[in-house]
Amino acid sequence: MNDHGKNSQLTIALAGNPNAGKTTLFNSLTGLKQKVANYPGVTVERKEGPWTLDGKTVNLIDLPGLYSLDATSLDEQIASDIIRGDQEGVPKPDAIIAVVDATNLERNLYLVTQMFEFGVPVVVALTMIDVFEKQGHEIDIEMLSAQLKTPVIAVNAKSGRGTQELADKVAGVIGTTPEIPYEYRQEDPNSGPHGKIFARYNFIANVVQESVWHSDHQSHRVTDKIDRVLTHKFFGLLILVAILLLVFQTIFSWASLPMDLLEKGFGAVGDFVKAEMPPGMLTDLLVDGIIAGVGGVVVFLPQILLLFLFISLLEDSGYMARAAFLLDKLMSRVGLHGKAFLPLISSFACAIPGIMATRTIESRRDRFATIMIAPFMSCSARLPVYTLMIGAFFGGKYVLGFVSVGALLMLIMYSIGIIVAIIVAAILKRTVLKAPPPPFLMELPPYRLPNLRTVLQNMITRAWLFLKRAGTVILAISIILWALMYFPRSSQEPVASSQIIEIAGNEQPSTKTIQLPESEQLKYSYAGKLGHAIEPVIRPLGFDWKIGVALIASFAAREVLVSTLSIIYNVGKEENEESETLISAVRDAKTDDGKPAWTPLTALTLMVFFVLAMQCMSTIAVVRRETNSWSWPLFMTAYMTALAYIAALITYQGGKALGFE
Repeated sequence: MNDHGKNSQLTIALAGNPNAGKTTLFNSLTGLKQKVANYPGVTVERKEGPWTLDGKTVNLIDLPGLYSLDATSLDEQIASDIIRGDQEGVPKPDAIIAVVDATNLERNLYLVTQMFEFGVPVVVALTMIDVFEKQGHEIDIEMLSAQLKTPVIAVNAKSGRGTQELADKVAGVIGTTPEIPYEYRQEDPNSGPHGKIFARYNFIANVVQESVWHSDHQSHRVTDKIDRVLTHKFFGLLILVAILLLVFQTIFSWASLPMDLLEKGFGAVGDFVKAEMPPGMLTDLLVDGIIAGVGGVVVFLPQILLLFLFISLLEDSGYMARAAFLLDKLMSRVGLHGKAFLPLISSFACAIPGIMATRTIESRRDRFATIMIAPFMSCSARLPVYTLMIGAFFGGKYVLGFVSVGALLMLIMYSIGIIVAIIVAAILKRTVLKAPPPPFLMELPPYRLPNLRTVLQNMITRAWLFLKRAGTVILAISIILWALMYFPRSSQEPVASSQIIEIAGNEQPSTKTIQLPESEQLKYSYAGKLGHAIEPVIRPLGFDWKIGVALIASFAAREVLVSTLSIIYNVGKEENEESETLISAVRDAKTDDGKPAWTPLTALTLMVFFVLAMQCMSTIAVVRRETNSWSWPLFMTAYMTALAYIAALITYQGGKALGFE
C-alpha cells in the first residue's frame, strides 16, 4: 500500500493495452477536469484527473498504453516505474484499474497477470462488453473474477454501465495485498529461462476456456466484411486518398463562417481600442502588436478544431490502424519500421507528440530515422499558412466544377511532405542509419462507433493547448516583433537646414522635422534591416524583405508567419481607416518598387517552402531531448532548410519559365 499521510490524496492508476478503451474510460471517470503534462525528465505525456471514490476525491493517473511491463520501451519503463513507486513526482498507486478489452481477452490478460506481481491491488474493468455480446459471445464474469482472484466489472463508458460498481470495488481493495492467481516455481527444472512466461500463458488459456463461450458466427463479423474493401491493396488506397480529400474539403467549407466571425471580432476589438485610447506607442503596441498578432493566429482555431475532430474520429473508429496496414508495405520498402506509421500520423497534428511517440520503436536506428522525417508531415501549425495563401489567391476556384482548388492544393502539400519523407527515409536507412527493419505486427481493432465524449475531449484539450501557445509564445513573439518593427524611431528626419521658413513675418534659417510613412519606418527598423540583409538570398524565391522578416520570425513557430504578416501589413494604418482583412492586405501588398509583393506563384512557392522547412524551435528542442545530442537536431535543421530552399527555388523559377507569374 502507498505510504500516504492521513490527509494525503489517494492515487489510482489506469493501465491497459492500446485500443482497449482506456482513454474513453478515463475521460468518463474524470470528466473535463483532467490535465496534461510530462513526467519529470522525460517527454512522455502524463494525464491525470480527479475521480470521486467513496465520497472522496482521488487522483486518477492514465498510464501509457502498453502490452507488457517488461520494459523494452520508454512507455513500458514509465508504467513499470509508476507501479513500483520509482517514478519521480508520482506516488506509488494505492490501486490499479486494469482496462481489459473483452473482444481480445487473452492478449489483454497477459498485462494483468504481470500487475499482480507488484503488490498493488488490481480491479479489472472489462470494456467493449457491448461489442462482445453483439457478436454473439458470452462471458461468465463471476467465474472470471474467481479465477483471477480479483474483482472484475463490465463497464461501458458511453452508457455509464458499471462505473459506480467500479468505484465501489476499487475503494474496497485499497489497503489489501493482491493474490497471484497462478503458480510458478523458479526451482522447477523444467521451467527453463522463460518459465514464468509459459506459466502466465497457460493460466490465461485455462481462464478463457472456462469463462468464455465464442459464437460459431465469428468469421462472419461485420468487421471482416468491411476490411475486405477498406484494406484492399488497390481500392483501400483509393478510399484512403478520398477520405483525406473529403477531410480537407470539409475543413475549408465548415470553418469559413466561424473564422469570419473571429476575424471581425478581433477587428472590432482593435477599432475599439483605437477609439478609446489616445494615439501613441502604447496604443500601437496593443492594436498592431498584441491584438493583430495573436488574433491573426487564433482566427484559425476553427480549422484546427476540425482537423483534430477528424483525427479523433478516424482513430476512435478503428480506421487509423487500417491506414497503417495499407501503408506498411510501402514503409518497409524504404526501410522504415511498421511502428513508424503511428508517430508519423500523430505528426500531422503536431511533430512534437509524433516524435515522442517514436519511443515505442525498439531499434535506435529505426527510431532516429522516424524522428528525422516526422517534421515533414504537415502539422496543424502549417494549416494557417496554407489557408492564408489559398484564401488570398486560390479561393473560390474549382476543378471539375465541384472540387475546390484549395482542398486540392492542401492535399498536394500534404502529399509532398509524405513523398519527401519517404525519399529521405530511404536515403537515411541506406546510409547513416542503415539497419534492416524488423517485421511489423499490429492489431486491427474492431470497427466501433466513435465515442462522442472522447472526441470532444480530445478537441477541447488540443484547442486549449493551441490557445495557451497563442497566449504565451505567440503573444511574446508578437510583442518582440512589434518592437523590432517599431524601433528605432528614426522616422522623423530633419528638413535640409538651407530651407527658409517664415516665422512671425521674419525670414530666418531653421530646421523642422517631417514624419515618414509607417512603411518607411518599417524599412529602417531593426526588423527591416534584418529583412534587407537576407533579401539577396530569398529574392530568387520571389520573396521580398518583408516576407523575409516573416520567415525569420516563423522559425520560433510556423504559425507565427501569419501573425507577423498581420503586424507588418497593419503598420501605418490610420485610426479612421476601415479595417481590412489580412487576406486583402496580402493581395494588395507592394514591393519597394511598386510591384505586387505577392502573386499566386509566390504564394505557391511559400507553401512549398513551409512543407519542407524546419520552422519550429519547439520541435528542435524535443529532438535534442529524444536523441540526447545536438548533432541530430542541427543535422535535421540544415538538411530540411536546404531541401525547402531548393524546392521553393525550382517552384518559383520553373513557374516563371512556364509563364505562370
